[in-house]
Amino acid sequence: MKLPLPSRRDPRAPPGRHDGFSLIELLVVLAILGLLIGLVAPPIIRYFGRAKTDIAKVQIHDLESALDLYRLDLGRYPTQSEGLAALAQKPAGLDRWQGPYLKQGNVPTDPWGHAYHYRIPGEHGEYDLYSLGADDAPGGTGENQDIANWQ
Repeated sequence: MKLPLPSRRDPRAPPGRHDGFSLIELLVVLAILGLLIGLVAPPIIRYFGRAKTDIAKVQIHDLESALDLYRLDLGRYPTQSEGLAALAQKPAGLDRWQGPYLKQGNVPTDPWGHAYHYRIPGEHGEYDLYSLGADDAPGGTGENQDIANWQ
């Protein structure tokens, strides 16, 4: 004697109706998710861009502090040829160098992976220290804006 297999269908459901989602229901859900992502994603992307700019400002401030410590020890800022590397590694012939002047022991790159620019004598002060932003080119807006110690 063969026993009938149990049915997955609810016996109370009307005839002809099947369990599951219809294609229309799935498309409506996908459309709603697409709208939500479209509304939420742009502010989040702008937030990440602003965060990198803020990180660059903090790093420039830290480099300024290290440059001031260097000046206290040696009586001058690093020359153009010594550059910011003088904050991490002792230049030849400097006996009073007490570094490294940076906590991490090396000169950081900006949040976009480019080297910070150092110019002495500066056009805006004793020295100029700046990042050219994401595009690494002068000028720009948003993430491409220049971030400098004189701003």
